[in-house]
Amino acid sequence: MAGRLLLLLGLSVALAGCGFSPAYLPDAGNTPGVAQREMAAVHVAIIGDRAGQLLRQALQERLEKGATGVPLNYELTVSYGIAGEGIAILQDSNATRVRLVARANWSLAALDDKRTPMTHGSARAVDAYNIFSEQYFAADLENDAAAQRLAGQVADQIALQLAAYFRAHAAATAAKAS
Repeated sequence: MAGRLLLLLGLSVALAGCGFSPAYLPDAGNTPGVAQREMAAVHVAIIGDRAGQLLRQALQERLEKGATGVPLNYELTVSYGIAGEGIAILQDSNATRVRLVARANWSLAALDDKRTPMTHGSARAVDAYNIFSEQYFAADLENDAAAQRLAGQVADQIALQLAAYFRAHAAATAAKAS
């Protein structure tokens, strides 16, 4: 146990020494970092269907974290879908497990007159649940829980991609200014 703690301490010191910092946490002065401020300025457009609503809520939670009162400068549009397939097929052709694959293609545009495209990307997540015979409602609840988990995973990926973009964009802007 002490060895693991020592290893973690050593890794954290090494990462701090190489300039590593979390993608969208506050700066040292506890003020929102560039990526965090810019992410708070993103409006997430409405995404259709129940799965899209879950993804939109998850994105709003991640993007609006920590920064308040920031004017909206960007719009994030997302195309999102979940495909399911039966796996673990029995001899009578009934599936006992369902694999869900969520895919999202997103684009970020400035909220200016021209809706200037800023960046775009994609995210993908996989989850699964078991189907128990004679337990329809249990399978339905599992499907809903899996859709919630997929939305969270996809939202995490999109938020990290946006944070990386905003940090790189801020660094490029700072380099041009100096």
